[in-house]
Amino acid sequence: MTDAIEPKRPGLIYNLNDTPPPGPAFLAAFQHILASIVGIVTPTLVIGGVLGLGEHVPYLIAMSMFVSGVATFIQCRRIGPVGSGLLSLQGTSFAFLGAVLAAGFGVKAQGGTPEDILAMIFGLCLVGCLVEVILSQFIDKMDRIITPTVTGIVITVIGLSLVKVGFTDFAGGVGAGESFGAPVNLMLGLIVVAVIVFFTFQKNPMLRISAIMLGLIAGLIVAAVLGKVNFSILGTQPIFALPMPFKYGFSFDITLFIPIAFVYLITAIETTGDLTANSVISGEPVEGEVYMQRIKGGVLADGINSGLAAIFNTFPNTTFSQNNGVIQMTGVASRHVGLYIAGILVVLGFFPIIGGVFMLIPKAVLGGATLVLFGSIAVAGIRILASQEIDHRKIYIMAISFGLGLGVTLVPDAMKQMPDLIQKVFATPITLSGLSAIILSLIIPEKAGAATTEPA
Repeated sequence: MTDAIEPKRPGLIYNLNDTPPPGPAFLAAFQHILASIVGIVTPTLVIGGVLGLGEHVPYLIAMSMFVSGVATFIQCRRIGPVGSGLLSLQGTSFAFLGAVLAAGFGVKAQGGTPEDILAMIFGLCLVGCLVEVILSQFIDKMDRIITPTVTGIVITVIGLSLVKVGFTDFAGGVGAGESFGAPVNLMLGLIVVAVIVFFTFQKNPMLRISAIMLGLIAGLIVAAVLGKVNFSILGTQPIFALPMPFKYGFSFDITLFIPIAFVYLITAIETTGDLTANSVISGEPVEGEVYMQRIKGGVLADGINSGLAAIFNTFPNTTFSQNNGVIQMTGVASRHVGLYIAGILVVLGFFPIIGGVFMLIPKAVLGGATLVLFGSIAVAGIRILASQEIDHRKIYIMAISFGLGLGVTLVPDAMKQMPDLIQKVFATPITLSGLSAIILSLIIPEKAGAATTEPA
């Protein structure tokens, strides 16, 4: 009865608890998937390409869609205390890319096989999800440690440190040999960037939301015309496969764990922001008991869903902010649409051949899209930093944290004479910049920022 008398929020066709007919619900779900599918599969494509996971990538992509579907169901349906109960789509997180790649390179340097690499990554991510699960119950008390300054610094460093990965693909990708940096590769990357920019500034909101996908499609078409697409890949992929828990086993290394654990900390804060924005767009409260229950349930689901991702052989999940734009565009905030989204993604997850289709995308084309995506992550961090007053204190917190974090990115050999433990833990930009930001925020008194707004 509550749904029937619930007043409509301005701009909404269906409220949070309304149940749209199947036709409108499916149409809205399809638009959410169109906006998110590239984000769901791209981290796996990047990780698979950089770490040389080869034949495993289509299966990993299939699992990313399967788990995104299950995770979206949990987030929207809300099972007990788990889930926000909002129309919030879950997908593979870009934030973990740097830490996951660092762990993969650590195993690879010791002669590990692709299976060993995946066993280690999924083991680390499974244990790491407990960080977010625990934090979910204290998220309202974390503002002293995880401030906007700390969050903004870490997100900016994540984006900037990943630009190297995106630009490597832009030039042809790891293992391109003599074709690395070839004009045709650079041209393909630039075409993708140009198409993304073109559609991003169109008046039609659906074109704007689909800009990344349209850029990839345009790049793939041009690459196919130039003979740069290997269609024989499709014939080597199984059409159907079942999800297999712990398909690659389970490994753990405490020194490789610290950076991943730290990203889970930051992800909890990001999820809080995404769910708050979702509440605003959905016309739901952004303060009070109901709001806080949704935030805690959403962050708890974020952690549990990342644990499910590790069990079912894919990478950590998080809430997708771009889907808030779809809610605003369609006027459909009904969480029941999330069940349609979940069902479609789960079905797609049973077909690794779909992952094989994404494998057709040449590295240069993928690099054009990821360059924009990773740059956008950095910009998101800068926007968080710019949303607050930058005083004398914050200037030096940012300066030192950026200097250390980007320093180990640009000069990775700077710590090669340090003990192995120090190298694995602190020679990663995310951990070093994040820890330095937290420590400096705690030891530099607030009153130090009032002296001046410019560095000495």
